[in-house]
Amino acid sequence: MSHSVYAIAQQLEQAIRTSDEFQQLKQAYEAVRRDEAAYRMFAHFRDLQMQLHEKQMTGAAILPEEVEQAQKMMTLAQQNEKLVALMTFEQRMSTVIADINQIAMKPLEELYRSFTE
Repeated sequence: MSHSVYAIAQQLEQAIRTSDEFQQLKQAYEAVRRDEAAYRMFAHFRDLQMQLHEKQMTGAAILPEEVEQAQKMMTLAQQNEKLVALMTFEQRMSTVIADINQIAMKPLEELYRSFTE
């Protein structure tokens, strides 16, 4: 693969690191880290999400109790302003990454679309 593609990818990494979206996410995360109760809740919620995601990816059944526990954790998280801010900035960063992925995949999409035309 062309060295320039990797060089551009590294530039993109730096652009992401210095973007407003990432800086806001980083600040929100640091605010949660400084708040022991918020961080504990965040870590527990993240672990639960990972467990459920792993089950989903392996085709294992997700029990109704697990869904209920996740919903309760989300309700609690939405009552903590630091966690709400963190989730908001995570969503914004996720949108940026999705947009970048869409742009990067455009040449392949156009190539494969040409086979069906």
